[in-house]
Amino acid sequence: MPVELSSFTGSITNKNIELNWRTETEVNNYGFEIEKSIDKTNWEKIGFVAGHGNSNTPIDYSFADNSNIPGSSVYYRLKQIDVDGKYEYSTIVELKNKLSSKPVLSQNYPNPFNPESKIDYTVPKAGYVSLRVYDVLGREVKVLVNKGQNAGKYSVTFNGEDLSSGIYFYVLSTNNVVLTKKMIILK
Repeated sequence: MPVELSSFTGSITNKNIELNWRTETEVNNYGFEIEKSIDKTNWEKIGFVAGHGNSNTPIDYSFADNSNIPGSSVYYRLKQIDVDGKYEYSTIVELKNKLSSKPVLSQNYPNPFNPESKIDYTVPKAGYVSLRVYDVLGREVKVLVNKGQNAGKYSVTFNGEDLSSGIYFYVLSTNNVVLTKKMIILK
Protein backbone atom coordinates (compact mmCIF):
# COMPACT_ATOMS: atom_id res chain seq x y z
CA MET A 1 0.00 0.00 0.00
CA PRO A 2 1.65 3.26 -1.13
CA VAL A 3 -0.01 5.48 1.48
CA GLU A 4 -0.80 4.42 5.03
CA LEU A 5 -3.74 6.58 6.16
CA SER A 6 -3.97 6.34 9.95
CA SER A 7 -6.89 8.72 10.61
CA PHE A 8 -9.59 10.70 8.80
CA THR A 9 -11.98 12.86 10.85
CA GLY A 10 -14.24 15.87 10.45
CA SER A 11 -15.90 18.44 12.66
CA ILE A 12 -18.46 21.18 12.19
CA THR A 13 -17.15 24.57 13.30
CA ASN A 14 -19.00 27.86 13.45
CA LYS A 15 -19.30 28.38 9.70
CA ASN A 16 -17.67 25.45 7.95
CA ILE A 17 -16.55 21.84 8.12
CA GLU A 18 -12.94 21.04 9.00
CA LEU A 19 -11.53 17.75 7.71
CA ASN A 20 -8.28 16.34 9.13
CA TRP A 21 -6.30 13.26 8.20
CA ARG A 22 -2.91 11.76 8.88
CA THR A 23 -0.59 9.50 6.95
CA GLU A 24 2.06 7.39 8.67
CA THR A 25 4.07 6.69 5.48
CA GLU A 26 3.79 7.78 1.85
CA VAL A 27 5.25 6.31 -1.34
CA ASN A 28 4.61 8.13 -4.65
CA ASN A 29 1.69 10.08 -3.18
CA TYR A 30 0.44 12.65 -5.70
CA GLY A 31 -2.31 13.90 -3.40
CA PHE A 32 -5.88 13.70 -2.15
CA GLU A 33 -9.12 14.67 -3.85
CA ILE A 34 -11.75 15.58 -1.27
CA GLU A 35 -15.23 14.34 -2.19
CA LYS A 36 -18.59 15.25 -0.63
CA SER A 37 -22.03 13.63 -0.75
CA ILE A 38 -25.43 14.08 0.87
CA ASP A 39 -26.60 10.54 0.07
CA LYS A 40 -23.41 8.37 0.00
CA THR A 41 -24.18 7.58 -3.66
CA ASN A 42 -23.52 10.75 -5.65
CA TRP A 43 -20.08 12.23 -4.93
CA GLU A 44 -18.77 15.67 -5.87
CA LYS A 45 -15.10 16.69 -5.92
CA ILE A 46 -14.78 19.82 -3.77
CA GLY A 47 -11.01 20.19 -3.45
CA PHE A 48 -7.51 18.83 -3.75
CA VAL A 49 -4.59 18.69 -1.30
CA ALA A 50 -1.14 17.84 -2.66
CA GLY A 51 0.67 14.87 -1.12
CA HIS A 52 4.27 14.81 0.05
CA GLY A 53 5.43 12.21 -2.47
CA ASN A 54 7.59 9.96 -0.27
CA SER A 55 7.80 10.09 3.50
CA ASN A 56 8.58 7.74 6.39
CA THR A 57 7.27 10.15 9.04
CA PRO A 58 3.67 11.04 9.97
CA ILE A 59 2.15 13.95 8.04
CA ASP A 60 -1.01 15.83 9.03
CA TYR A 61 -3.38 17.28 6.42
CA SER A 62 -6.47 19.47 6.65
CA PHE A 63 -9.16 20.92 4.40
CA ALA A 64 -11.99 23.39 5.17
CA ASP A 65 -15.33 23.05 3.39
CA ASN A 66 -16.85 26.53 3.53
CA SER A 67 -20.00 25.64 1.62
CA ASN A 68 -23.38 25.55 3.30
CA ILE A 69 -24.05 22.56 5.50
CA PRO A 70 -27.00 20.51 4.17
CA GLY A 71 -30.04 19.74 6.30
CA SER A 72 -29.31 16.39 7.96
CA SER A 73 -26.01 14.65 7.30
CA VAL A 74 -23.09 15.21 4.98
CA TYR A 75 -20.50 12.61 3.97
CA TYR A 76 -16.84 12.98 2.99
CA ARG A 77 -14.22 10.65 1.59
CA LEU A 78 -10.67 11.01 0.31
CA LYS A 79 -9.51 9.78 -3.06
CA GLN A 80 -5.78 9.19 -2.58
CA ILE A 81 -4.02 9.36 -5.95
CA ASP A 82 -0.54 7.98 -6.72
CA VAL A 83 1.83 9.68 -9.18
CA ASP A 84 1.04 6.91 -11.71
CA GLY A 85 -2.72 7.66 -11.52
CA LYS A 86 -3.77 4.69 -9.39
CA TYR A 87 -6.12 5.60 -6.57
CA GLU A 88 -7.86 4.30 -3.45
CA TYR A 89 -10.77 5.66 -1.45
CA SER A 90 -10.69 6.24 2.29
CA THR A 91 -13.43 5.28 4.69
CA ILE A 92 -16.41 7.64 4.70
CA VAL A 93 -16.78 10.27 7.41
CA GLU A 94 -20.36 11.26 8.32
CA LEU A 95 -21.09 14.58 9.98
CA LYS A 96 -24.54 15.19 11.37
CA ASN A 97 -25.85 18.70 10.99
CA LYS A 98 -26.70 20.35 14.26
CA LEU A 99 -28.95 23.01 12.81
CA SER A 100 -31.66 24.29 15.05
CA SER A 101 -35.12 22.97 14.24
CA LYS A 102 -36.26 26.60 13.95
CA PRO A 103 -34.91 29.45 11.80
CA VAL A 104 -32.29 31.63 13.52
CA LEU A 105 -31.62 35.31 12.82
CA SER A 106 -28.41 36.62 14.40
CA GLN A 107 -27.74 40.20 15.45
CA ASN A 108 -25.94 42.07 12.67
CA TYR A 109 -22.26 42.84 13.18
CA PRO A 110 -20.99 45.47 13.63
CA ASN A 111 -23.89 47.38 15.12
CA PRO A 112 -23.98 50.42 14.98
CA PHE A 113 -22.26 50.52 11.59
CA ASN A 114 -21.30 52.69 8.62
CA PRO A 115 -21.82 51.72 5.83
CA GLU A 116 -21.67 47.87 5.92
CA SER A 117 -22.82 45.22 8.36
CA LYS A 118 -23.05 41.42 8.19
CA ILE A 119 -26.28 39.52 8.88
CA ASP A 120 -26.13 35.77 9.58
CA TYR A 121 -29.14 33.47 9.55
CA THR A 122 -29.91 29.75 9.60
CA VAL A 123 -32.62 27.95 7.67
CA PRO A 124 -33.44 24.50 9.17
CA LYS A 125 -35.19 23.15 6.08
CA ALA A 126 -35.44 24.06 2.41
CA GLY A 127 -38.00 26.71 1.54
CA TYR A 128 -38.64 30.24 0.39
CA VAL A 129 -36.54 32.82 2.25
CA SER A 130 -37.09 36.56 2.45
CA LEU A 131 -34.72 38.97 4.23
CA ARG A 132 -35.78 42.62 4.01
CA VAL A 133 -34.82 45.90 5.67
CA TYR A 134 -37.40 48.43 6.88
CA ASP A 135 -37.18 51.95 8.30
CA VAL A 136 -38.86 52.97 11.58
CA LEU A 137 -42.05 53.89 9.69
CA GLY A 138 -42.32 50.35 8.32
CA ARG A 139 -41.32 51.22 4.76
CA GLU A 140 -39.27 48.61 2.95
CA VAL A 141 -35.86 50.08 2.03
CA LYS A 142 -33.88 47.02 0.83
CA VAL A 143 -34.48 43.43 -0.24
CA LEU A 144 -31.42 41.32 0.70
CA VAL A 145 -32.76 37.82 -0.03
CA ASN A 146 -35.87 36.80 -1.93
CA LYS A 147 -35.56 33.19 -3.15
CA GLY A 148 -35.75 29.52 -2.31
CA GLN A 149 -32.80 28.22 -0.28
CA ASN A 150 -31.67 24.85 1.02
CA ALA A 151 -31.23 24.19 4.71
CA GLY A 152 -28.01 25.72 6.02
CA LYS A 153 -26.24 28.71 7.47
CA TYR A 154 -26.09 31.88 5.40
CA SER A 155 -24.45 35.29 5.61
CA VAL A 156 -25.43 38.52 3.83
CA THR A 157 -23.56 41.83 3.76
CA PHE A 158 -25.89 44.82 4.03
CA ASN A 159 -24.65 48.11 2.60
CA GLY A 160 -26.52 51.14 3.97
CA GLU A 161 -24.45 53.89 2.34
CA ASP A 162 -27.51 55.24 0.50
CA LEU A 163 -29.57 55.41 3.72
CA SER A 164 -29.53 58.10 6.38
CA SER A 165 -28.46 57.60 9.99
CA GLY A 166 -31.08 55.98 12.15
CA ILE A 167 -32.75 52.82 13.37
CA TYR A 168 -33.73 50.12 10.89
CA PHE A 169 -35.26 46.67 11.22
CA TYR A 170 -34.34 43.55 9.26
CA VAL A 171 -36.93 40.81 8.92
CA LEU A 172 -36.35 37.15 8.04
CA SER A 173 -39.36 35.18 6.77
CA THR A 174 -39.14 31.46 6.05
CA ASN A 175 -41.34 28.39 6.53
CA ASN A 176 -44.16 30.42 8.15
CA VAL A 177 -41.78 31.97 10.73
CA VAL A 178 -40.97 35.69 10.90
CA LEU A 179 -37.98 36.99 12.91
CA THR A 180 -37.02 40.66 13.39
CA LYS A 181 -33.88 42.43 14.68
CA LYS A 182 -32.97 46.09 15.07
CA MET A 183 -29.83 47.77 13.67
CA ILE A 184 -28.43 51.29 13.74
CA ILE A 185 -26.69 53.19 10.96
CA LEU A 186 -24.37 55.93 12.29
CA LYS A 187 -22.84 58.34 9.80
